[in-house]
Amino acid sequence: MIPTVHYNMGGIPTNYKGEVVTLGKDGNPDTVVPGLLAAGECASASVHGANRLGANSLLDIVVFGRACANTVAGMLSPGKPHKKIAADAGEHALVHLDAVRHASGQHSTASVRKAMQRVMQDDAAVFRTQESLAEGCAKIDEVASRLDDLSVTDRSLVWNTDLIEALELHNLMPNAQITMHSAEQRKESRGAHSREDFPKRDDVDWMKHTVGFIDDKRKVRIDYRPVHHQPLDDEMEHVPPAARVY
Repeated sequence: MIPTVHYNMGGIPTNYKGEVVTLGKDGNPDTVVPGLLAAGECASASVHGANRLGANSLLDIVVFGRACANTVAGMLSPGKPHKKIAADAGEHALVHLDAVRHASGQHSTASVRKAMQRVMQDDAAVFRTQESLAEGCAKIDEVASRLDDLSVTDRSLVWNTDLIEALELHNLMPNAQITMHSAEQRKESRGAHSREDFPKRDDVDWMKHTVGFIDDKRKVRIDYRPVHHQPLDDEMEHVPPAARVY
C-alpha cells in the first residue's frame, strides 16, 4: 500500500512525481520518503509561488494528482503482496487517542484554542515585527504546553465532539508554533509574510524553503532546504523570480 496525502493543510515538500521529500539524508536535501505521496494544497510544489489565487489549487490537484497516480503505477506490480507491518503498528495513535479521551487537566479545549487564536492574531498578524514575533514565540509555546493539562469531559466513543475538538487542537497547535517560529527567524518580507522591520524581499539570504520540526516535548526546530530555480527539462524556459508589485 502506498499512502497518499491529499487535503488542505499546506507545507509538505514534494517533487515533480508527487513524492514527499524530507530535509536530507547524506547531504541530499531531496531525499524521498518511500511510499508517501502528496497532491493539492498540502503539497508545497510552489508552482504558483506565494500569490496562489483561488481555484489555482484545483490545477495543482489535477497535475500532481495525475503525477501521484503515474508514480504508483510505476512502482507497484499487480498481485504483489503487501509488506509485513510491525505487530504494534498503529499503537501510538491508539495510545494518543485514549490519553486525550481521558484527559482530566485544568484547561478546557475551548479555552486553549481561544488562547492560541489570540496569540496568533496579536503577534503573527498581517504586519509583523521582531518584537511581536519574539513575544509570540514565547506565548505560543506556553499555550502549547497547556495541551499536557487539557480537560476532556466526554469519555464516550459515540458522537464525541469534545474529543474531536481536542484532537483537532492537538493538530492545530504544532502548525501555530511552527508558523510563529519560522516567521520570527525569516528576516525579510515575502508573499503573505510582511515584516515592518524587514520590508523588502531578500533573495540572497532567504530564497529557501522553511522546514519545521516539533518534538514530543513540543520544542520547535526550524531548518531550510534549497529552492530549485531551473526547470526539469528543456520544454520550459527558465522564468527568474521577481518581486510582486502593483
